[in-house]
Amino acid sequence: MRHGLANRAPDTTSRSLWEIVRANVLTLFNAIVGASFVVLLLLGSWQDALFGLAAVGNAVIGVVQEYRAKRSLDRLAVLEAPLARVLRDGTVQEIPTADVVLDDVLVLRAGDQVTADASVLESRGLEADESLLTGESDPVDKDAGTEVLSGSIMVAGRGTARVIRVGADSFSSRIAADAKRFSLVNSEIRNSLNRILRWLTWALLPVALIVANGEMQSRGGWEQAIASGTWTAALVGVIASVIAMIPLGLVLLSSVAFAVGGVRLAGNKVLIQELAAVEGLARVDVLCLDKTGTLTEGRIIFDGVHELAAPAEPGWEHALGWFAADPEANATSRCLEAAFEHDGGNLAVSSVPFSSARKWSSVTFDGGAPGSGTWILGAPEVVLTDRSGGPDAAPAADAALGRAGRLAESGLRTVVLAYAADTTIMADDATLPAVVEPVVVLTFREQIRPDARQTLDYFRDEGVELKVISGDDPRTVAAIARSVGLDVGEGYDARQLPADPRLLEEVMDTNTVFGRVSPHQKKDMVAALQRRGHTVAMTGDGVNDVLALKEADLGIAMNSAAPATKAVARLVLLDGRFDRLPGVVAEGRRVIANIERVSKLFLSKTAYSIAVAVSFGLLNLQFPFLPRQLSFTDGLTIGIPSFFLALMANTRRYRPGFLRRSLFFAVPAGLIVTTSLLGLNLYAQSSGAAGDAPETLQSASVLTLSVMGLWILAVVSRPLDAKKLAVLLAMCAILLILVNLPLAQDFFHLVLPPADLLRAAGAAAVGGGLAIELLALIHGRKFPR
Repeated sequence: MRHGLANRAPDTTSRSLWEIVRANVLTLFNAIVGASFVVLLLLGSWQDALFGLAAVGNAVIGVVQEYRAKRSLDRLAVLEAPLARVLRDGTVQEIPTADVVLDDVLVLRAGDQVTADASVLESRGLEADESLLTGESDPVDKDAGTEVLSGSIMVAGRGTARVIRVGADSFSSRIAADAKRFSLVNSEIRNSLNRILRWLTWALLPVALIVANGEMQSRGGWEQAIASGTWTAALVGVIASVIAMIPLGLVLLSSVAFAVGGVRLAGNKVLIQELAAVEGLARVDVLCLDKTGTLTEGRIIFDGVHELAAPAEPGWEHALGWFAADPEANATSRCLEAAFEHDGGNLAVSSVPFSSARKWSSVTFDGGAPGSGTWILGAPEVVLTDRSGGPDAAPAADAALGRAGRLAESGLRTVVLAYAADTTIMADDATLPAVVEPVVVLTFREQIRPDARQTLDYFRDEGVELKVISGDDPRTVAAIARSVGLDVGEGYDARQLPADPRLLEEVMDTNTVFGRVSPHQKKDMVAALQRRGHTVAMTGDGVNDVLALKEADLGIAMNSAAPATKAVARLVLLDGRFDRLPGVVAEGRRVIANIERVSKLFLSKTAYSIAVAVSFGLLNLQFPFLPRQLSFTDGLTIGIPSFFLALMANTRRYRPGFLRRSLFFAVPAGLIVTTSLLGLNLYAQSSGAAGDAPETLQSASVLTLSVMGLWILAVVSRPLDAKKLAVLLAMCAILLILVNLPLAQDFFHLVLPPADLLRAAGAAAVGGGLAIELLALIHGRKFPR
């Protein structure tokens, strides 16, 4: 086991807990915010250090979010079997799966899950269900010399197999290793916010230097400010300007909005594995669907009997009852049990179990009673082809094949029951007789999910392109697709997919239904769509879907999915209801539209913070706010109202370009606010309206900024309804109360400005508000709702 020959696979992802903490905590912004927080505490200005709470909140949410994703990946497993049955020292032993070693001999029986890749030594009708690995729903015959892959399930027969690959080298572990590659869901909101933070990173230092110089010059120069001790006030001004530039609240509020969306969806039986996935489905323009387990429930059900002979050979119902009750019956034969009961009448003298290689099974009853003779149940094209039994039987065989063919074209799976009198088929000489009489055609169908059609109709109406990707026969997949309302022709056989990436992109553009698709092909197909600029969602339930789910912008797993599939999916439909997806779209739209709305508030603040810092610094004017005063205006005009706005209903359809639209409003709005504040401060300096007390000009600036901030809030909140109007009026009332409350005046260092300065502040605020209205009109025409 020390030499890597045991069945243990590596269970690490690409990011450790320390790496997650380092990525979310040890950042440049956190360093700046943390240093500013500590400096203010050392200066005794703890009231100005309130911004530290938002920074801590951002870091904690980021660590928790990524650690949850890491834990899901660490739990990823393809193998569910806790014990393996092996032949050691001449005896059959049950041992833990992890203790299986190279060259062990596995003892396989129906119902076992294969725990390591192995080569079959002995087979007595062994058949494997590899649908979890390949997507192929039909059982695969496993004769001596063939390979059985780890993760597959034995559905018939028994035998032995020698282990040839274990641990990380096994098929299931290779899929799991690819799936464990760490990645966060692609989020336009998060990407846009990160881009803004990168831009601000480059702007912080030069702006801070400009503000620092302006603060010192406004206090008589560097030497005098240092000598007189006023440098401490200047440093507080620098910190205020730097912190004001960082939209800490927007990052925090986005996480809160995603989290609330996740809680709402959890109430509707939709599990969100990663917060930003709430937004994902609202942005999707291509939805790739796996057939088995997504469009269908993943099981075969009996459809009906279509009699051929008139009258039919007596005893056929008894024969079907025997096939259904046979202990070695395959899944198709077992479907007959509810419709045909085996009464224990005629005794079977010989039987041949079903084999996927033969595609038929048989039973021979003893003579003398009705129904005696040999009955054969199997694929029509195998049982009837070239076995017409002469000119009298040929028309019956042709008619049966034609009937079966027409039924198959409608998407049904067909099986024929044929009869051969005076013939016995032995298990050791499984050969079909030359003369058979077709009696009935049986049809089976996959159970279509009742919610599939209406859900697909919804996505088509929303302009989402649909692709059906499956490991099954493309003709079967196409028939299923037509049954749920998709207008498709023949399915595309993925074995013919081109290797050239550009040709693959063209095939994906021109086809809707794909069959015989391997797990790696599914991943390549998703990547081809993404290279064409599509945002792709992928649904699935088997391990064969894991790589594609991981590659997609949004992976969606059903409740019946394998553990590995659920581990990598961003969304899990806990009750398996496909019709939950429209609700996910609606929640995603609400989150995206509301975050875009509040982002205009936060980015306007970032814009005017930079513009005020640079303009006041270059003009050698003191920064007009204390950090605590900016906390006052931020909370009143942005923080509190944006919390309510982010959680309100919003059904606007998603449109790409969130950052462009937000900046087109925020940057001009920030410049308008800066112009108003600059005008107020220049007036106060030139007229002497501020007097000798700096707090009077600071208070006038706070009032101007508060009124303009509320004006921007009113514009961004439109169209106003009762709830939004109530929030706006509440903020106005709080402003009036706080500026007249002595306790608040003392804490935020506010005073009532002189009458002329108060009038100037009002004029600056109204003038700026009218300019904001003009900006809103221009923005609305350029970006209509």
